[in-house]
Amino acid sequence: MGESRSNFLSRTVDWLRAGYPTGVPRQDYVALLGLLRRKLTEEEVHKIAGDLAEQSQRTADPITTEDIEAMINDAVLQQATPEDVVRVSARLAAGGWPLADPPTD
Repeated sequence: MGESRSNFLSRTVDWLRAGYPTGVPRQDYVALLGLLRRKLTEEEVHKIAGDLAEQSQRTADPITTEDIEAMINDAVLQQATPEDVVRVSARLAAGGWPLADPPTD
């Protein structure tokens, strides 16, 4: 992974921590991972999953990397409700995540 991509991944984790300062609620993982897949590679999404699992161990509702991996691999990722996407998008935007796709020429 190139240095600029590695920096982007680090910034992504920082955005998630800013948008979810007390940890990601379990009901947001499906929409969150679906949104992250729009900008990140599968490998990067899996790395983020590990970071989220580690962060969740300090919350009232911890989740394991295996649980998140199951969500990543589950078809339900494609079925996040519009309300879930709006809620998670608002959290990501609050943390500075670039939700809009860059313009194409």
